[in-house]
Amino acid sequence: MNSASVLEINESALAYNLAYFKAKLNKNTKLLVVVKAFSYGSDAVLISEILQKNKVDYLAVAYANEGIALRNAGIKLPIIVLHPQINNLALLVKYYLEPNIYSFNVFTEFIKIIQQTNLSEYPIHLKFNTGLNRLGFSINDVKKIILLIEKYKTLKVTSVFSHLAASEDLNEKEFTLTQINSFKKIKLEIENLLDYKPIFHILNTSGIVNYTKYQFDMVRLGIGLYGFANDKKTTDKLKNVLSLKSVISQIHILEKGNSIGYNRAFKATKKTKTATIAIGHADGINRKLGNGNFEVLINNKKASIIGNVCMDMIMVDVTEITCKEGDQVIIFDSQKSIHSIANKLETIPYELLTMISQRVKRVVV
Repeated sequence: MNSASVLEINESALAYNLAYFKAKLNKNTKLLVVVKAFSYGSDAVLISEILQKNKVDYLAVAYANEGIALRNAGIKLPIIVLHPQINNLALLVKYYLEPNIYSFNVFTEFIKIIQQTNLSEYPIHLKFNTGLNRLGFSINDVKKIILLIEKYKTLKVTSVFSHLAASEDLNEKEFTLTQINSFKKIKLEIENLLDYKPIFHILNTSGIVNYTKYQFDMVRLGIGLYGFANDKKTTDKLKNVLSLKSVISQIHILEKGNSIGYNRAFKATKKTKTATIAIGHADGINRKLGNGNFEVLINNKKASIIGNVCMDMIMVDVTEITCKEGDQVIIFDSQKSIHSIANKLETIPYELLTMISQRVKRVVV
């Protein structure tokens, strides 16, 4: 573990963002929080413990092993596994994780596993494809899948959901409303066929912001929990949750003509003071940020990354900065700085945050 570098998780900022989105919900709307991919690059266990304390209704992970890690850490909340692989279905049952059934293939295999147990009314979730075209049954499958559910009383449909493709883009409003209307038809048909009422949900973070009135019975909060809402106006109302920090390991003086780092990518044109920082591309600092493309913060002053980013280290120019070995270095600590890095990398905060290596120590502050 790289214990010199830390990703700080601000619990009060996280609780604030959670409350912000809860305030948008109707009294009876349930809240599911997505904690897949190490909770968007942070720490799924630490985040889930906070969410459990704050009484959210559901958690969602992508894969079985993510859910198992939460169960092993003592998380008791219901957990949906959004992308259960057939070879992991038995593990889901062992750890009482709830599968997203998105195809007849997965359904058939899960039935086989449940029939080997003495369980009844095992909770499952049905996913319908309304336009994202990634995973899910089609609207034409409703009757067939519900007839199978009625046949096998060992299963109970806890929720039915779909996923919006472009809820953050108001230029795609017509497409999004078409998706929502398709989901309404699916809901109506299922309610007519099934003798009990599952939870229905379609809104993600941007959906909660832009299509609040289509809450149905539950919403799914993802990137919004960490302070990003895909539009500046809402992001400005949220608080930043994640801050990446490191320390100066060593200070060097380069004489004019000296080089630093691999491939001698930086050559001093004058006497230059440099600081070596204990974080590199194996920790999530993309190589594209080297050679003057990004600045870190040391004692409230910007220090440009010079030379190539190394696997475990970066070097920065501190000629004009009063600093010493052991001083703190801030890589990012605000939505603005996270967006700045993401823009330089021509990507989005989602990817930037999930790139932070698991060897970087996580701490709740």
